[in-house]
Amino acid sequence: MFKKILIANRGEIACRVIKTARKMGIQTVAVYSEADKDALHVKLADEAVYIGPAASKESYLVMDKIIAACKETGAEAVHPGYGFLSENEEFSRRIEEEGIKFIGPKHYSIARMGDKIESKKLAAEARVNTIPGHNEAISGPDEAVEIAKKIGYPVMIKASAGGGGKGLRVAYNDKEAHEGFASCVNEARNSFGDDRVFIEKFVVEPRHIEIQVLGDSHGNYVYLNERECSIQRRHQKVIEEAPSPFLDAATRKAMGEQAVALARAVKYESAGTVEFVVGADKRFYFLEMNTRLQVEHPVTEYITGLDLVEQMIRVAAGEKLTLTQADVKINGWAMECRINAEDPFRGFLPSTGRLTWFTPPTASEQVRVDTGVFEGGEISMFYDSMIAKLIVHGKDRADAIHKMRAALNSFVIRGISSNIPFQAALMQHPRFQSGNFNTGFIAEEYPNGFDASMVPHDDPALLISVAAFVHRCFQDRTAKVSGQLPGHERQVGDEWVVIRKGERYPVIARPIEGGYTVEYNGKTYKVLSNWRLGQSLFNGSCNGEPFTLQVERHRMTYQLFHWGARADMMVMSARAAELLAMMPEKAPPDLSRFLISPMPGLLREIAVEVGMEVKQGEKLVVIEAMKMENILRAEHDCKVKKITAKVGDSLAVDEVIIEFE
Repeated sequence: MFKKILIANRGEIACRVIKTARKMGIQTVAVYSEADKDALHVKLADEAVYIGPAASKESYLVMDKIIAACKETGAEAVHPGYGFLSENEEFSRRIEEEGIKFIGPKHYSIARMGDKIESKKLAAEARVNTIPGHNEAISGPDEAVEIAKKIGYPVMIKASAGGGGKGLRVAYNDKEAHEGFASCVNEARNSFGDDRVFIEKFVVEPRHIEIQVLGDSHGNYVYLNERECSIQRRHQKVIEEAPSPFLDAATRKAMGEQAVALARAVKYESAGTVEFVVGADKRFYFLEMNTRLQVEHPVTEYITGLDLVEQMIRVAAGEKLTLTQADVKINGWAMECRINAEDPFRGFLPSTGRLTWFTPPTASEQVRVDTGVFEGGEISMFYDSMIAKLIVHGKDRADAIHKMRAALNSFVIRGISSNIPFQAALMQHPRFQSGNFNTGFIAEEYPNGFDASMVPHDDPALLISVAAFVHRCFQDRTAKVSGQLPGHERQVGDEWVVIRKGERYPVIARPIEGGYTVEYNGKTYKVLSNWRLGQSLFNGSCNGEPFTLQVERHRMTYQLFHWGARADMMVMSARAAELLAMMPEKAPPDLSRFLISPMPGLLREIAVEVGMEVKQGEKLVVIEAMKMENILRAEHDCKVKKITAKVGDSLAVDEVIIEFE
């Protein structure tokens, strides 16, 4: 077994590999860029080597620097994680040529499966079901449109070296095919250094289901059941679960056997994933093979009891698999939510900055948090938006959903925006709970985007009661201030008015042992909690039912976070509420004459010129942030008066880019 391994990655996955290596008694070496000098994976590793500037193409993607770090530290093997160089054939080959073990498949397996065009041909030869399409590299957008017409819309335009949703677009007409081709080429070139693109038929109402496989150097192969990955936004997975609520035993077995046949055909040695698109009729087609560890591997670990990172290390060290297909079971139900640094209420735009508060749920046998960040750390614009993975394990799917909802309630993130409200809304959505969904679920259920009204909360009395509880806590403390004139001490009353969204809710809040009783709308709510002023997490019970929510005080407003919903409430006397209603409201400034950057990022393209007439929906600029291109379009017909930024500028949030007449 290896004594020391180097992790050629960063963030969550680097920390994940370090955890298993430490359990196995293996020393670890981290590599880091300028932006990551204070990162968690650097702190956790036994050694750390600086490899260059923040941009990944100057650090994490530079093979020579990784190899030099191995030689400098004496690392015997390299774990590539996912992303970056993890599916790079040349990197795997060069590592092996240097006498260092690559903790992943051999370079020839990566070459055959990493190229999406060649992998489809090989899959067909191995008798794996494949989707109709044009499997040769396409020369330009016009050819892409012609090919799309022949195949028939909708089509999927995809980078040959793509992965993780990068370099992928679905086109429903000629215009989308033309634009989609250009975006795919640019994203593929920037992310993978390979701009080849191909096109295939897009299966209507598809489900994205993948099979985890394991192979060793002795010819042994097993499949570790499936993962359901159909809940996606912009082709990026949002929620993953294992097993799938859709598959039956016969389909699972057929998919698993085809996945193993493909792995055997390329002499695959390591953990890998064969992705399938599955139609409503349960017919399945090969999509691609990911020759690396998947982001969502923890759900498979939960239901099988295996440590996939450990399996990868043991296979790389030449050991045989110790399990057979008959040993693979399904124990309960696992679910994973990707917690991303993005604002769901602003079109899921990237959110960067400092984590002023980061308190994940308490880890247990049923709750796991994989992360590469810490409170006070920085979320950088240079890397992807995922800051943590929240994974739960239940006895069945309903239990897993219940545990996930509770865990999301207690996940505290401040300083940046996160997609936790969106995840909480998905957990409560009847269609998600039923298991009747496909990859179009988010687009179909949220066609006009996501806003606060889409986060259901069916217990407003709980929020009102807690707001009254918290306010009484503050008032009772102020009543105890020293130095009050004897006989004129402050008296705290029991009658209050809770105000939310202009609505007034009269309540009576009285102290009792361990909490308060709150009378609201003719009912009494007994709220018990040991919550203290300043704490973000509020754990308690309401009429005997336990709950967890988050609370913050901002001057006169209490912000409550529960089930993904945020409730802004004020609590005051009836007279103060009456006077507040008479106060005039200040109208917000009119910013419709400006195009303002909604995120920090790099200005890649300006599609207009001064004096140009622009129609609603036309492209104005392209901003790159967190490895994704974001197109900003005109919200209405306008004329360009002034362009205040230039291509290549690093934009700040709310920075003016264009002024209109």
